[in-house]
Amino acid sequence: MNDQFIQGVIFDWNKIDDDSYLKQIEALKNIERLEFKNSINFFVGENGSGKSTLLEAIAIAHGFNPEGGTKNYVFSTHDTHSELCNAIRIVKGYRKEKWGYFLRAESFYNVATKEEEYGGIDSARYHERSHGESFLALAQNNLQPNGLYLFDEPEAALSPQRQLTLLMEIYKCARKGAQFFIVTHSPILLGIPDADIYCFDDGRIHLCEYEETESYQITEMFINNREVLLDRLLKE
Repeated sequence: MNDQFIQGVIFDWNKIDDDSYLKQIEALKNIERLEFKNSINFFVGENGSGKSTLLEAIAIAHGFNPEGGTKNYVFSTHDTHSELCNAIRIVKGYRKEKWGYFLRAESFYNVATKEEEYGGIDSARYHERSHGESFLALAQNNLQPNGLYLFDEPEAALSPQRQLTLLMEIYKCARKGAQFFIVTHSPILLGIPDADIYCFDDGRIHLCEYEETESYQITEMFINNREVLLDRLLKE
């Protein structure tokens, strides 16, 4: 039985203007429904393939602040989200999450600032740490059992070692009833066992295996054939 918080997304393209750029995104423009059966769901694909756009739309449609944070965050510094959130309906399960967080690499500074303001004297003081340390600390401080989490490129600020730390945190939290939706290019994070990987390439959204992702294939090719590859790429 599927007991996930978010079990699917239904699209109504009639709510999107015909001249909207959203209708030009190959992976999204003809889709009517997506189903999610797993506690850990990755969105992968080339830049511009629509994965972050969909993640953002799911987050906003579910009640999160467009720039990130919890559902209690109401600040806005720069309104850039698409109208896709108005054209989707989230299919919810019978369980209700006890906590949730939307984490975006691009707006992390603003969210960290608000975290410190809301936390007052007891706040984590994220701006007093390095970017990577504060990013990981914010994620760790908000990971709880039975929570719903949407992360957009969380690896952007993290070293490979810290990515492994985040991988362990996500895996442990998912086993305690949490659900994750993660946009990533990281072959490390994608290696989490038993996750569902949704690929946005080839003009459609489809499930794929870890070894089929470009993140894995290109990384493997570079590591195993570095000198040959660099010679070919850099040859005048």
